[in-house]
Amino acid sequence: MAAHPNPELYDLYQRDLGDVWEAARAAKVKPGTIRVWESRGKIQRVDLPGKEPLYHLPTVKAAGQSGAKHRHGDPAKNSRGPHKRAARAA
Repeated sequence: MAAHPNPELYDLYQRDLGDVWEAARAAKVKPGTIRVWESRGKIQRVDLPGKEPLYHLPTVKAAGQSGAKHRHGDPAKNSRGPHKRAARAA
């Protein structure tokens, strides 16, 4: 289940669908970010028979505005753990 699911297929309008480039413009990110969001389950694409993968642009825009899924209280923490500085010799 995607964090930002699409509406049901019969509720989608053609004007609200776009390719990866249009989705990136809607969310104000790079196209690679759209692909990462899809692979991580943040968004899902709309597969129509005989067409390239499309994205529901209002859903992608909402995903872009929601920010990071996890936020640390300490900005120095990331996936590699806390940053440690080596002591400088004076």
